[in-house]
Amino acid sequence: MTANSSNENETRDTILDGRITLIQPRHGYRFSVEAILLGRFARASTPERVLELGAGCGVVSIMMAALYRPREVVAIEIQPPLAGMIARSAAINGLESVNAICADLRQRRIAGVEPASFDLVVANPPYRAAAAGRENPDRGRRIARGESAAVLMDFVAAAHRYARRGARVAFVFTARRSAELISAMRSKQLEPKRIRFVHPRIATAASVMLIEARAGGGIEVTIEPPLILYERPGIYTSEARAILSSAG
Repeated sequence: MTANSSNENETRDTILDGRITLIQPRHGYRFSVEAILLGRFARASTPERVLELGAGCGVVSIMMAALYRPREVVAIEIQPPLAGMIARSAAINGLESVNAICADLRQRRIAGVEPASFDLVVANPPYRAAAAGRENPDRGRRIARGESAAVLMDFVAAAHRYARRGARVAFVFTARRSAELISAMRSKQLEPKRIRFVHPRIATAASVMLIEARAGGGIEVTIEPPLILYERPGIYTSEARAILSSAG
């Protein structure tokens, strides 16, 4: 649901049956359903510290804080306007645990973000590989959707840097590059533990992969049942509706 904002360049939108309000740009990068799927897939607990890499407008961070009430949620976003929106969305929702930091996740040191100090790291990296197809003319969308800034390996390396040993690392990513993501994770000792593929419809190939790895974990992975999004065009399946609702 979208509501008007006092700023003509942004909107205030609600998700999970109005439980959460989010500020996002009216034009340019706007969050997609994949971010909500990640927020449901990667569940935090109260004692944990959570880090989101490349947070965009912060939908995953805000969801984590609102649904699971972890001790702290740190959202790193390179674009100052989006980082500001995260902080304002957190205030609107009364989420004092959310800390938005405007920084480049490729930096070796980020003030307030200590290495090996997070229990859960989440990310929705750009799906398009660098130089793959025509670039989006909108800079915000180009950074968010394509590897014009941080590439997949930068996200994996940052997750490895900030996850403590035994921590969980959860990504949502395009299924087409799933082998690349798994290889990158394992090269950084992030061992896949749970994988779930998302299909637009039951008879279609997977479009998205949800994956949770463990820092320094052993070699054993569970392939969860596939998630089918639509029964028919425009109509979600009962499971997808539950995930996207306040009861999910």
